[in-house]
Parts: sequence; C-alpha cells; structure tokens
Amino acid sequence: MIEQQEAEAGRARLASALIANGSITSDWLSAYDAVPRHWFVPDLVWPGQGDGVRQGDSANRHADPAAWWHAVYSDVPLTTQWDDGDHTGEHRGTTPTSSNSMPTMVFSMLAALDVEPGDRVLEIGTGTGWNAALLSQRLGSGNVVTVEVDEDNAAEAQLRLKRARYSPTLVVGDGAAGHPPRAPYDRVIATCSVRRVPPAWVSQTRSGGLIVAPWGPEYGGEAVVRLTAGADGTASGRFVGSSAFMRLRRQRAIRPGSLAYLSGPWPADGTSSSTSLSPEALGSWPAMFAVGVQVPGVFPLVERYADGSYTLWLHDTAVTSWATVDWEPGRTTYEVVQSGPRSLWDEVRSAWRWWDDRGRPGFERFGLTVTPDGQTVWLDSPDAPVPARA
Repeated sequence: MIEQQEAEAGRARLASALIANGSITSDWLSAYDAVPRHWFVPDLVWPGQGDGVRQGDSANRHADPAAWWHAVYSDVPLTTQWDDGDHTGEHRGTTPTSSNSMPTMVFSMLAALDVEPGDRVLEIGTGTGWNAALLSQRLGSGNVVTVEVDEDNAAEAQLRLKRARYSPTLVVGDGAAGHPPRAPYDRVIATCSVRRVPPAWVSQTRSGGLIVAPWGPEYGGEAVVRLTAGADGTASGRFVGSSAFMRLRRQRAIRPGSLAYLSGPWPADGTSSSTSLSPEALGSWPAMFAVGVQVPGVFPLVERYADGSYTLWLHDTAVTSWATVDWEPGRTTYEVVQSGPRSLWDEVRSAWRWWDDRGRPGFERFGLTVTPDGQTVWLDSPDAPVPARA
C-alpha cells in the first residue's frame, strides 16, 4: 500500500513537472500514465546530479526505499550499469554504460519523433525497456523493434516488458546495423549518441520517414537531430535541443592521456605563446559543439588544481599534436603551449571566433545532412556548411 502511494504521488508530481516544462505533449500523456517509470528501473541506480551528466550516490530500493522512489520520480537520468557490466557494488564505477534516461529527454525525443497510428518504429538502445514500452503502448508492440547490444541488459529489459505485457521485437546486436528484416521503418529513434549517423539507419527508413538521434562531435557538445529521409539515400534536418547520452558502442572513443603526447620533460617540444581568449569561454555545450564541428579529431581534457586554477589540454586523436592553456582566477591573458603538425589552440580559437562572430548561435540554428559519402553540419541552411579547419 505504501509503495502504491509512493508511486501515485511520484508519478503525478513528475507529470506536472513535464507538462510545465513543455516536454510531454498531450498525445503522450496516456502512455505516460499507462507505463509507470518504476516498472523499468532496477533496484540499484545512480541518479544524475547537477548538470545531468554526473552521477550521485547510489539509491537502493531495499536499503533506502524513500531515496529510490524519490530518484525514480525525479526528472533526472538514472545510471543502471557501469563499465559494460564489469562493475559490481554500490559505489560508482569508471564509465556509465547504460541508463534509464531523463524523463524530459525521453518525452522531448518522442515528441520530435512525431509518430502516427500504424507507424513502424526502430529503436536503437533498449536500455531498461521504458522507451520501448512507451512506444508499444502508443503504437502496439507489433510495430516496435528495439535493438540492444548488451545481452544482460536485453534479458532484463525483456523480463520487464513481459511483466508489463508488452512484446516488441527485441534484438540483441549492434545498433549501428539496425534490423534489416523489418525494414523499412517509418521512424528511427536512438537512445545513444553518435558522431556519425550509421548508413543503415538512413537506408532502413522509408522516404519521408524521420530519424531522431543524439549527435555530437569528438570535441564535445551534443544535441538531438531530427532528420527526414529522402528517396535518394540521404537524410537532412535540424537539431532540436541539447542532449547528453552515452555513445553507441561502435563509436566509442579511445582517448589516450596527456602523457602519451609528450616527447620529454615539460614543456617537451612545445612552443609558448599567450592568448586573451579565456578557456572559460569554451566550456558551454553550444560552444563545444560549434568548435567540435569545425575542428575534427580533437578532444579536450581538463587538469584541475587545488587552488582553483586548471589546465585545458587539447589532443588530436592521431596522437601527433597537443596544446595547453592555463587558466587562473583574475587573469586576462593565458599561457599557451602547442606542439605537433596541428596548432590545436589556433584551430580551436579560430573556430570559437567563427561562432562568436555569428552571434553565438544555439543548436536550433544548426542542421545536419547525411549522404552515402559522409555528413555535413550547416548553419541556418544546407547551403551554408560549417567550415572544417583541419
């Protein structure tokens, strides 16, 4: 009885929050009511904290039911797996690898998917099964195919779906390949992020169908893109809002540490200079996105110090070039060191200035076009591709 009261109160409270922030539309309210989130949340989770991309302490349904119920019916993502399942115990692991997504993001993406009765949907990333259940409630289980790469996650999701009396086609496999036997699909939705939209997602979507997926460059910054598939094997559309999802496993990056780039004692073979552009200006999600689109194959790391200062490291994925910028409170100029065939700080600074000169556009002004030969990010119009600086 107490759990039922907790569930009803929590669901009502969360629904009010989702309605207030505009993420849940009227056509998804009945599915929300029919598919309680707690049906699809394991007993041990790590709720998101702060900006939504960090995890707090665990919530264990058996040890602290009040904390667990509060987490489930808060508008936060819930990490459900660390390190591809190799991690055990209640402390945090190294890398989160599966989650029950933030409800605002779940319903915002479902709204962008714009399903119609009878639509056939391919979902990439089953996770705990909640999204697949919501789609099954709305469209019927026979119209939903969901692909999960992790066998254990898939088995647990299958059990939850069965208990909830949903039976979408659940495939264990590489989501980048889609699921050709049931193609073409009217809609494709990914609950993992990509740097490159897999060609299979486009080829398995009917002409005029939609693909909704989180997309982000190597550098960082990420947003949900809504693509319309064409009859010629291409897809194009705008970004519709920021996101922070775990990468599709096939596209995960292997990022070496800073020591892999140094050829000797600091500053190794680096060339010193200074800059008036603060590393702080580069830290927002839209700024990282705009920089990353222009500077391919580069990623940042931040080394923080006890006095509040930090060093921004820039590395290239080819392990040939690096740069550092030292930030200290109260400074207006910052020391730069660069090494290698690419002058990474110069590239990043030029990319930031391009973004700044255009009024620091948000995600909604950017778009993406995918063709069999590659993909292009554009600003305002497909005729205005964002320049690449390497």
